[in-house]
Amino acid sequence: MSPQQSDRPSPSHDLTATADSSRIMLQKIAAADVETVFRELTTRPLGLSVVEVKSRLKTYGPNLAGGQERSTFLRELWDKLKNPLNALLFGLAGLSWLLSDLRSAFVIATMVVLSIGLSYIQEHRSSTAAAKLANMVRVQVSAKRQGLANVDDEGFAAIPLDGLVPGDLVKLSAGDMVPADVRLCSANDLYVNQSTLTGESMPVEKSADPIPPGDRDLLSLPNICFMGSSISSGYGTAVVVHTGDATSFGTLARQIMAADTETSFDRGIRSFSWLMVRFILVMVPLVFLINGLTKHNWWEALFFAVAVAVGLAPEMLPMIVTVNLAQGAMAMAKKHAIVKRLDAIQNFGAMDVLCTDKTGTLTQDRVVLKLHLDVAGLNDDRVLEYAYLNSHFESGLKNLLDIAIQEHAELEDHLSVEGGYQKLDEIPFDFNRRRLSVVVERPDRKAMLICKGAVEEVLAVCVNCRTSEGFRPLDETQRAKVATVTSKLNGDGFRVIALATREDAEPQSSYRTDDEKALTLQGFIAFLDPPKETAAPALSALAASGVAIKILTGDNDLVTLKTCRDVGLAVTGVVTGREIEGMDDAALGDATEKANVFAKVSPQQKARIIAALQAKAHVVGFLGDGINDGPALKRADVGISVDTAADIAKESADIILLEKNLSILNEGVLEGRRVFGNIVKYIKMSASSSFGNMFSVLGASVFLPFLPMAPLQVLANNLLYDFSQTTIPTDTVDEEYLQKPRKWEIGNIMRFMLFIGPMSSIFDYATYATMLYVFNAWENPSLFQTGWFVESILSQTLIIHVIRTTKRPFIDSWASPSLIASTVIICAVAIALPYSPLAAVLGFQPLPLLYWPIVASFLIGYAVLTTIVKTWFIRKWGV
Repeated sequence: MSPQQSDRPSPSHDLTATADSSRIMLQKIAAADVETVFRELTTRPLGLSVVEVKSRLKTYGPNLAGGQERSTFLRELWDKLKNPLNALLFGLAGLSWLLSDLRSAFVIATMVVLSIGLSYIQEHRSSTAAAKLANMVRVQVSAKRQGLANVDDEGFAAIPLDGLVPGDLVKLSAGDMVPADVRLCSANDLYVNQSTLTGESMPVEKSADPIPPGDRDLLSLPNICFMGSSISSGYGTAVVVHTGDATSFGTLARQIMAADTETSFDRGIRSFSWLMVRFILVMVPLVFLINGLTKHNWWEALFFAVAVAVGLAPEMLPMIVTVNLAQGAMAMAKKHAIVKRLDAIQNFGAMDVLCTDKTGTLTQDRVVLKLHLDVAGLNDDRVLEYAYLNSHFESGLKNLLDIAIQEHAELEDHLSVEGGYQKLDEIPFDFNRRRLSVVVERPDRKAMLICKGAVEEVLAVCVNCRTSEGFRPLDETQRAKVATVTSKLNGDGFRVIALATREDAEPQSSYRTDDEKALTLQGFIAFLDPPKETAAPALSALAASGVAIKILTGDNDLVTLKTCRDVGLAVTGVVTGREIEGMDDAALGDATEKANVFAKVSPQQKARIIAALQAKAHVVGFLGDGINDGPALKRADVGISVDTAADIAKESADIILLEKNLSILNEGVLEGRRVFGNIVKYIKMSASSSFGNMFSVLGASVFLPFLPMAPLQVLANNLLYDFSQTTIPTDTVDEEYLQKPRKWEIGNIMRFMLFIGPMSSIFDYATYATMLYVFNAWENPSLFQTGWFVESILSQTLIIHVIRTTKRPFIDSWASPSLIASTVIICAVAIALPYSPLAAVLGFQPLPLLYWPIVASFLIGYAVLTTIVKTWFIRKWGV
């Protein structure tokens, strides 16, 4: 086995182990010379043999990113079914069916199936993301192997990309996608766009020279090119180090394909479901035993216990949640935001930290020439003219900086470029000099050399500088002034290029690098990736809504700090990817609480930062648009993509903004809080009602010689009460509720249930006393059951209006027209049932006239008492 093979992780390793092993191998290869690299990878300049290729394909598999097994329909369906509340409801439906209560069984099962079906349709997207990742790299690559046909002059021929193996030799040219993680063997003016992995819009220089050994940032290795990146200009040859899932791109693909992380919403629903399951599992057997022992009819007690279980179970929860979320999704669609996963809306509202990439989300992801300055840092049009002439006459593939310069097309006419200037020669760019010169003949027929390049390299060939006072020697004093100007520009996040000229260039047939001497420094041009106009107000609005902003970017810290200033984000601390490498989870968690800028971070580090914030009990959103953002989008409680995002980012995201207006973010947050507010209304009402009814049922079961309510009456009661709550998704939410993030607080819901639930029992027992001692229902079970049925429906239904707001109901806050209508309708039905043809079916009988004023007084007292307790509760524990 070759050294490369021994370092390569097996498929059974997890993603972290794979990434660490690949990183160590790449750093080792980057520090070696080409001959040593060939020995390490057991290859040779002529390429691998057919036998070697077959063996390595068997060992490493095809060169495809994301070879993970895709989830099946049954697996995804099971993920939905295993919610404890769904399991409980299906169990109750099955028990009802066994007891021949087909109506209850059908109603419960139908609601759960509808909820699961809607959720499945909304969330079925992981396989699509995987397919898109694979399609991105299913191309052909130019490789050198022994025995290939149709080879070119250099011995390279086209082969399918998925057939590439470690040790293969490949050729890279402008426009090619890098087919694997490769070590360069030769490079000529090679620029690589790594934005898919780093988020940086500018291409980076690559060379074949070995680097000093050491633990360096993987994506900054100058002689390594990565799968998924592309060649912007130049050409070179390389040897394949890693293929498929072992590549950096493959690690990203596997993370994006992985199952969604459990979000804040998932945890909240699961916690509440288990709370209700535990409550039911304790209380229902008690009801069964008490009624069996006191009534001596165990079969009737069993029917009643099942009916009570159905009444206690919040079977409408899946439907209420789904309808709330679907309505929120429609509202957001009207604001040009598409919701791909419904529960992301609630996570949006609960979000208290928004992590965002910089490039393409806060910035426009394009290079703009912002400044053209003289050596003193003052605006100078002549510097821009020199830059334009240099870029105009430069041959070969122009980079983003040249394109930005040539956007000043008005200079072509102003300078009379075509008629007044003639190109004499060019000294092309190379990695050692880091500068490029063109020699032009001016309108006065004199030759002029114009040089542009990296500041230090241009200064190295300058002896003078042009100032507002004339030409000055570029002595130490002037160099210090120049350094101050360029340092300030770099500190402001600008990418700076120096311009120098030699006005008296000697006419000659050709020019060489030796002619770049005795130049005069003219000044500098500075470039920025400008922020989006909507970024600053959007981030300000989010901050006002209680959402902290943290920047996670692959770009450097200076550029990032400039962007932060541009969008009005105060920086509380900066952490780099290199610093994160040395942190354990605890240290990273502390760092994420203090700092809000994380620069030069890898895709895996972005996901790790989000996980650290989640471990600190934050609900985290992530806004990104590149392939490199995929793991973070998957890891976040809510993943958001924008504008012209990469397809994979869109597939990984939960919410996609269709406009560049980032103010939609804050509107989405508020919509999420409205949705969550209405869900919590149902949960609080359902939980407190169930707890209060349980007290009432237990007490009545102890002293009554008959069932306090017949099983069919319990189910009818439950059905009417549930129907009254189906309009909750239409309800308004108090403005005060929208002012800060709202999270699941199961402890608070339990306290609310314990304090508010018994309020209803007080008036239930008052109703018992009325029916037994005022209307003498001891010997008339039907009259007792009718009286409690009507009081129970009226009290539960009307109390919705007390619980739905922190304010005084019907005075300071009114429900939506739909909720008011459903309340009135259900109350009217409950009042009418004892006098309707259904009375005999349900076991009801008409109620005495005196019953109505007594019950009305109970309802008023119940509303007043609950309002008082609710107000006290909110002051003590909050909403």
